[in-house]
Amino acid sequence: MIKNPVQLRVEKLPQWQQRLFMVCLCERMYPNFVFYCQQQQNDDDAKSYKKILDLVWESLLVEDVKINFDLQLEKLEAIIPIVTEDSPYMIYPAIDACQALGEVLHSYLSGEMGEHTAKVSSISATTVAEFEMTKTNVNLSQDAQQTLPSVIDEFDLQWEILRLLRDENNEMIALIKGLKDEIRASRVSNIGVFLSD
Repeated sequence: MIKNPVQLRVEKLPQWQQRLFMVCLCERMYPNFVFYCQQQQNDDDAKSYKKILDLVWESLLVEDVKINFDLQLEKLEAIIPIVTEDSPYMIYPAIDACQALGEVLHSYLSGEMGEHTAKVSSISATTVAEFEMTKTNVNLSQDAQQTLPSVIDEFDLQWEILRLLRDENNEMIALIKGLKDEIRASRVSNIGVFLSD
């Protein structure tokens, strides 16, 4: 698991901010899942992922909203891709996107936050590192992965989200909506996949 001091800092935030941090990273991984689904000509799974993601955002924006997270986890588990011999590379970032969203759902079910937050942070960074290693066909140790420019960029972005969360001038709903809109508007994943529609 790729580690970074940002993970320890995020763990000290209030629960809703930790969830917001996680869902921001899942939103950035969402285009990877969509791209894989497009390769498989399977729009339904992409829509299912988006619905679960939307419900997590809703849970942050609407106080006391009733969401069955057990059911959402079942729905998510049903769309996790299974690797076969002829699977395209994008299946791996797609699985990572599902694992990250699964961590968010587990945080609602268990009430535990820190471990799940750290895992989502690591999953996103690992997706980036694996993508770089695949492109260059070089296998790197975990320590070496953390020095990759793209992984450093990923953690810089995570630090930026943390700084926004810690800014006490941010009003809660405005902060949540602002981050959601900004990430969705960029339409680019953590490995540079562009969401075209």
